[in-house]
Amino acid sequence: MLEEKDDNLQNADGNLEKQSATENTNPVADTENNHSTAVDTDISNTQSVNQTSDDEVEDSEQTKEEHKDAVNEVHESVAEDAEDESANERHEIPLLDYHSMSMEALVDELEKLVKNEKVQAIREHVEGIKSEFKEKYNEVLEQRKEEFLADGGNSIDFQFSLPVKGRFNVMYNEYRSKRSEYYKNLEKDLNANLDRRLALIEELKGLLNIEENINTTYKQFKQIQEAWRNAGAIPKAQYNNVWRTYHHHVERFYDFLHLNRDLRDLDFKRNYEEKQKIVARAKELANEENVIHAFRELQNLHRLWKEDVGPVAKELREDIWNEFSEVTKIIHDKRQEYFKNIDQIYEQNLVVKEEIIAKIKDIATGNFKVHNQWQNKIKDVEKLREAFFNAGKVPLKVNEETWAKFKQAVREFNANKNAFYKSLKKEQQENLAKKLALIELAESLKDSEDWNDVTPKMKKVQSDWKKIGHVPKKISDKIWKQFKDACNHYFDRLHAQKNAASAEEKVALEKKEAFLETMLSYTLSGDAEKDIENIKEKIADWKAIGRVPYNKKNIDTKFNKVIDDLFKQLNIDKQESELIKYSNRLENLDESKINSERIFIRRKIDEISGEIRQLENNLQFFSDASADNPMIKKVHQDIKRQKRALDTWKAKLNQLRSL
Repeated sequence: MLEEKDDNLQNADGNLEKQSATENTNPVADTENNHSTAVDTDISNTQSVNQTSDDEVEDSEQTKEEHKDAVNEVHESVAEDAEDESANERHEIPLLDYHSMSMEALVDELEKLVKNEKVQAIREHVEGIKSEFKEKYNEVLEQRKEEFLADGGNSIDFQFSLPVKGRFNVMYNEYRSKRSEYYKNLEKDLNANLDRRLALIEELKGLLNIEENINTTYKQFKQIQEAWRNAGAIPKAQYNNVWRTYHHHVERFYDFLHLNRDLRDLDFKRNYEEKQKIVARAKELANEENVIHAFRELQNLHRLWKEDVGPVAKELREDIWNEFSEVTKIIHDKRQEYFKNIDQIYEQNLVVKEEIIAKIKDIATGNFKVHNQWQNKIKDVEKLREAFFNAGKVPLKVNEETWAKFKQAVREFNANKNAFYKSLKKEQQENLAKKLALIELAESLKDSEDWNDVTPKMKKVQSDWKKIGHVPKKISDKIWKQFKDACNHYFDRLHAQKNAASAEEKVALEKKEAFLETMLSYTLSGDAEKDIENIKEKIADWKAIGRVPYNKKNIDTKFNKVIDDLFKQLNIDKQESELIKYSNRLENLDESKINSERIFIRRKIDEISGEIRQLENNLQFFSDASADNPMIKKVHQDIKRQKRALDTWKAKLNQLRSL
């Protein structure tokens, strides 16, 4: 029996030499798998004896391969984390949906990670933040550049910066500095730990040749095991080879302990119990809903299996390992199914994002004519942009293509928007020129005291201002204040003048009321020339009193009626009487009424002149042109009457011109 074991040890040493000859030995050819190979041979022989079908053998081998593939993936993950003592911490830091976060939120998250977490634990998080920040910043950069060029700028003159970009650069540079320092020290520590573990392996190999009390040797073996557990991380490229070599010599040591079976069996029992606990925990993980967490803890269980727990009795190794690998396969399959479902979710997200892109394109091709419509569409596109970022990830193979389509749709919208506002700015500049001209006119009139002439002009200026459209927003408030101040200055003066005049008008009303009382009892002397002069003096005195309040102007009508009655009592030329009375009425006309009166008189002059010409033409059609002809007499009388009327209207026009 001892010789058989010695042969086994020699074979094992030979295998170790072959394994050590290359660094690329299959990292999953671990102790359990080596044992499985040996047991597989026994099982195959037994099946041949029992005449088991080839199909069953094939199914068994396929199942083992599937289990092996699942275990391989776990071991590769374990090796990946081998040189990173913060692997567990890294997995516990949540990976957020960086795609849906704003640039400010991304920088806040980066700052929190760099300040509070170990630099080696946040690489994946930082790279995700960096990628999303870069995409969002470039999108804003391109948009601002398009707007700059649309405004007539030159590409070489374009400059743009955001405070948030400065914050990002500061935090990312701090991360890179910490990472560089960490990996600089890490390489030195990993190599030192590797040397320490290789030295422990040499100590372990040396125990086989020590001739001393087995209990003393066993104690040294336990010390080596404890030192191994605390030896620290090593480079991942050497992890599996070093681990396999160490366990090979651990098993050799246990074979060496055949001289003291009590110690060996006690260790085997303890190790078996620990591995049973690991298997039990793995079975619990197989029922856990959070498959990502379950897989990560499964990695820890495999690390414990490899690093902390020694071998078990040979007759139990195959069964306990198969039980563990079966559970590993279950958890592995659940993880694969999870990622398969994730792909389906990503496909659904892709559909949502394509619908959003289509909506943005539809808006981009819209024919919007006014500012308010564009403002509403800008808000709509902003909501769609937010929905796009919140829609979640899409399959990696179409991620860049989808992002490019989204940016192109937004770029088309921005181009059309910029074109509209470029034309709008041109229109606003034209409106600005018009309003500045009105300001200049208002300021030139604001100090005028020609109230009757300027007031209508100022009102027209205000009316014209309202008809002009928008001007550039940055100057809108300034020119409005300038225009309003000019208008207010004039109308405040006008109102002040009217308020001052109102007191005088009340006094004038009282005087005219008293004057009218005296005129009601006025009597003519009988001397026409003298009476005409007196009436003219009365009219002049009435005018000298001045204006009365607007709502009392009917007192002038009463005075004119009294004057008309006096003229009727006089035996004077009707035209003279008419002109005297007309001169009196002119006193109550303002500028606009005088203009209207002038137009009316000219029209009357034209009408009467036309009638005179018509009457004179009619005389040519009479065959009997004698002066005794009644009809000819009638025409001559009409011509004479019309000419007197024409002279009266011309005299009135001259009076208007003299005002």
